[in-house]
Amino acid sequence: MKRFRPLLIILLSLMVVQCQEPPAQRPVNKKQQFFLNQSAQRNKSRIAVEQRLFEQIRKAESERSYTNSNKGFWYAILENQNTSSPLPQKGEEVVLSYRIEDLNKNVLYDEKQLGEARFLVDQEDFLPALREAAKVLRVGQKAVFLFPSYLCYGYQGDFDKIGSNQPLRFTIKLVSLLKFKT
Repeated sequence: MKRFRPLLIILLSLMVVQCQEPPAQRPVNKKQQFFLNQSAQRNKSRIAVEQRLFEQIRKAESERSYTNSNKGFWYAILENQNTSSPLPQKGEEVVLSYRIEDLNKNVLYDEKQLGEARFLVDQEDFLPALREAAKVLRVGQKAVFLFPSYLCYGYQGDFDKIGSNQPLRFTIKLVSLLKFKT
């Protein structure tokens, strides 16, 4: 038995070592990393170009007081400086009428073509431009919005009048606001 003890220890040691698995490693896809970095750079460049276009519009329309939002769009209240009614809050139903134009003020879709938009604030999957606009308007207010393409129809456009990555000008009026009792 004493003769087999060193052999037994070696066998047990080998079994313990063999049972351990090497840690899993994720593959590194350098092509994908390169693509993602290039895509991010293209998007940053596109946003910078769109913001320069908005700056030119604001200078040309100096009679309007445009406000910058933290989401990257600009807006100017046109009529009804109503400050007594509250701003829409999450979960409240809003009704908007709106018109879509290109940045040269060419009408792409008017209010009759689009009808009214009705949705719950921050609770429905709706065009991001309209979701964000609803949060800054009070009932009866009408405003002009300069939206970057990523808040509008993005890289696909609408397959009709709105092209790929096209920044747009919206004229939006908050028609009504329905507060729900909790």
